[in-house]
Amino acid sequence: MTCLLLASCGWLEPPPQVRGNKVDPDLLKELTPGVSSKADVTAVIGSPTAHATFDDNTWLYISEVTQPRVGRTLAELDQNVVVMTFDDKGVLQKIGKLDKEASLPVSVMAQTTPSPGTEASFLQQLLGNIGRYNPMGGMMGAMGGGQAPSGGAPTAP
Repeated sequence: MTCLLLASCGWLEPPPQVRGNKVDPDLLKELTPGVSSKADVTAVIGSPTAHATFDDNTWLYISEVTQPRVGRTLAELDQNVVVMTFDDKGVLQKIGKLDKEASLPVSVMAQTTPSPGTEASFLQQLLGNIGRYNPMGGMMGAMGGGQAPSGGAPTAP
């Protein structure tokens, strides 16, 4: 009885989710390198997920199948990249496939970028501008240099 209850817990698990643009292998067979154009590729499998960084003639179709797990973490079940390479006339030249084994690990840096003003303590920031505020300082230069603020006689420079 216990085995039956544990086996039925899998039915409560959320279904896998496809993220990105997963290319159907049967649709991929309809494309022929040297013959198919960019318009043909778009009509058959849709728009690419991304273009190569410095080459608009390389299209990437990136997909990932994930499944939510306990604690809202995602388990990666499958990861694929289909690479379409075109010539300058827009004719498909090559179809390539990459999977998770072709990926490279990326290390994340745990450092923060320093920014100006963050070195001062709270009190330094609070008291640092005392004596620097002059409400009339900006008006003196805007009034035409040597004139008095009330419009009286000009003062000597």
